Amino acid sequence: MVPRLLQRGHHVKVLIRDVAKAESYPLQGAEIVEGNLMQADKLEETLRNMDVVIHLAAQFRGVDEATAKNSNIHATIALANAAIMAEVPRFVFASTNLVYGSGGQLRPNREDDDLRPAFLYPQTKATAEEALFQLHVEQGLGLRIVRLAFVYGEGDPHIYEFLPIMNTWNPAKRLHMVHHADVSQALLLAASTPGIDGRVYNVADDAPISVAELIQFHGHSGQYAAEVSHSEFNPFDMIVDTTRIRDEMNYRPIFPSFYTARDAGGL
Repeated sequence: MVPRLLQRGHHVKVLIRDVAKAESYPLQGAEIVEGNLMQADKLEETLRNMDVVIHLAAQFRGVDEATAKNSNIHATIALANAAIMAEVPRFVFASTNLVYGSGGQLRPNREDDDLRPAFLYPQTKATAEEALFQLHVEQGLGLRIVRLAFVYGEGDPHIYEFLPIMNTWNPAKRLHMVHHADVSQALLLAASTPGIDGRVYNVADDAPISVAELIQFHGHSGQYAAEVSHSEFNPFDMIVDTTRIRDEMNYRPIFPSFYTARDAGGL
């Protein structure tokens, strides 16, 4: 996200907990601010005269409940309050399509559907969304929420790290994905489009892919236990409707499928 912002000539501030680690990221040209999301007084001063906050930080997996809630809920609220105090007009929040959970409608999930997050990470995201909506209504937070499909691309180990979990799913199950380039496109659109405060947008590519295809591509054996192979599932779990972002922000995936990203050398 940061290199793409810099390429477009934006002035970018990046909040990072350890400045020494910034050397391993392509952040040349960005202003590095050392700190964390719970330093509310420092955040307000840092955000002065900024046009938009794009909030991507989260604890994803491998942390306890208290850490996840502190980082994904309380820190998000602290950042949003700092943005309000600093009079930042736009606040983009990266959420996840996992907030829809499973067992819902027999169709792709839409932004206005009820949320049924099944485990800790999407539960914290759903709670943070609710708190941000309250700040939007009561204090005028210029909120825009993007619910991302399964993110991958450009050396990202996300798919490979998730394969042991996917290997327990029915191989016919499909999931929506979204490449880094299209995550960045969606975030830039959400940050720059006027008149969309309080709106939520699903972000995904055009072609959900099966678990069997992902496992095969990454060189796993593809051997499934009989009980896994025949397990039932809702074919629309992890599938989302992207009509809203296409109609309202003219979003069109740069990589419409995993295969186009692979063929273009985008992995």
